[in-house]
Amino acid sequence: MQTDAPEQWRKELDRGLQRMKNFTSLVMDRSEPAVGCTPRREVYRKHKARLYRYGTGGSHRTPILFVPNLGISRPYIFDLQPNASFVEYMVGQGFDFYLLDWGVFGPEDDHMTLEDCVVRILPRVARKVLQASGADDLNILGYCMGAPLSACFIATHPEMPVRSFVNMAGPIDFSKGGMFRLWLDPRYFDADKLVDTLGTVPSELIQAGFKMLKPTMDTATGLALWWNLWNDDYVKGFKALNKWANEYVGFPGGFFRQWVKDFYQQNRMFAGDLTLGGRVVDLQSITCPVLVVGARQDYIVPPDCAQALTSAVGSTDTSYLELPGGHISLIAGRSASVHCWPRVSGWLAERSAA
Repeated sequence: MQTDAPEQWRKELDRGLQRMKNFTSLVMDRSEPAVGCTPRREVYRKHKARLYRYGTGGSHRTPILFVPNLGISRPYIFDLQPNASFVEYMVGQGFDFYLLDWGVFGPEDDHMTLEDCVVRILPRVARKVLQASGADDLNILGYCMGAPLSACFIATHPEMPVRSFVNMAGPIDFSKGGMFRLWLDPRYFDADKLVDTLGTVPSELIQAGFKMLKPTMDTATGLALWWNLWNDDYVKGFKALNKWANEYVGFPGGFFRQWVKDFYQQNRMFAGDLTLGGRVVDLQSITCPVLVVGARQDYIVPPDCAQALTSAVGSTDTSYLELPGGHISLIAGRSASVHCWPRVSGWLAERSAA
C-alpha cells in the first residue's frame, strides 16, 4: 500500500506551524477567554447568592432549578462556551432553566451553615422559580454537593411542589465517599480545630486537596495540550477550562464544619439521623421521580456513593445511569453532549408538563 509522502509531510508541517503559533498565543496573550455566554437575567438575590434565569420558557412548562456545589469552583463550568454548554443545551431543548450561584465567600460569611442553605436559601429560591415561571411545580437538578443539599431540602419541605429530582454525581452514602472519606475520617481530621483556627476555609486549601487526589493531572493535561496545539478549537476550549480550573472558591467556616462532621464523618443524612431547621431529613419522604447519574471514572464521588439515593428514597419511579467520564467530564466534557445531556434532557422531558 503506497502513501503520498509529500502530502503527509505537508500536513505535518502545517500542524507544526499551527502548534508554534498557538503556543506563542498561549504564552503572550493575557486576555481572558469568554465564558458564561448564554443570555441570562438575575431574578433573585440574597446576600451572596444569585438566581439566574436562562431563556424565557419553552415547550416544557415545568422549570428546572439547577443547584450546583457551594464553594470549590465557579458555576460557569456549566455554561463554559457556546456549543459546549449544558445550560445552552437545556435551553435549546425547550426548558425554562434557572441556576443558583451560591457566590464567593469571605470572612463575613463564616457564620453561614449548611442548615442556612437548606431551610432558608433553597426554599426562597424555589419559590422565586415558581413565581418567575408561573408554573405549578418545578424540577430540581443537583450536581455534586448540590445534590445532597437538594435532597435535604426536598425531604424537609414536603409542601414544595417538586415534580422530579435529578442527582448528577452527588454524594449520598458517604461511607462510600472514596479518598475524601478517608482523609476526613475523624481519627485523622479535626474539623472543629481547623475552622476555629482559620475561620474561612481558604481556596488555596481546597485547591491543594483536589490536586492531591490526582497528582498527575496537571502533567497529563499539559501533554494533551501539547499534542493538540495544532487544533484551534482545542486550544480555545483549553483556555476557558484552564481559567475555571484555577479559580477555586473557599468555604464558609460554619458550613464546612457541618458538611464534614454531619456528612463525611457521621453519614447522618443517609442514616436518617439528621435534623435541619427542626425537621428530620428522611429520604424516604422523597416520593417524586428520581434519576441518579454516576460517572464511571469519578474519583471524587464514586458511582456507588451517588447510586445509593435510588434505594434510600420512597419513590416508585427511580432510575440510575452510569456513564463514561469523570466528575467534571460527566457534565462538562467533550463527550457530555453525547452521553449525558440528551439522557438527562429526555428523562426530564418525559416528566415535565408540556
